Amino acid sequence: MSYSFSRLLKLAYRREPVVSFVFTAGLVDAVLGGVESSGSLLIFGLVASGGALAFYGWRRQRRPVLLVEQPPLRALPDRSSRPPLPLLGLARKHPPQP
Repeated sequence: MSYSFSRLLKLAYRREPVVSFVFTAGLVDAVLGGVESSGSLLIFGLVASGGALAFYGWRRQRRPVLLVEQPPLRALPDRSSRPPLPLLGLARKHPPQP
């Protein structure tokens, strides 16, 4: 198996795992039906793989490919309602009394 084919196969299984599985199972059924001269298995495999491809095409056609940038979700408000904490400095610290 060439590198590009295996990469294409991995990409297809990541994007559409169910459709890819049904398509692969249909192709295996079609090949087995053709090799063993079983017409019903060959037809079933062709129908299954064709149906998977048709379903994939229908879903791709139906799904809009609009990339809308959404504003970021913020967990905290932009401003705090409490006043800022005072700055700590060494001038205000007093050494401990013995």
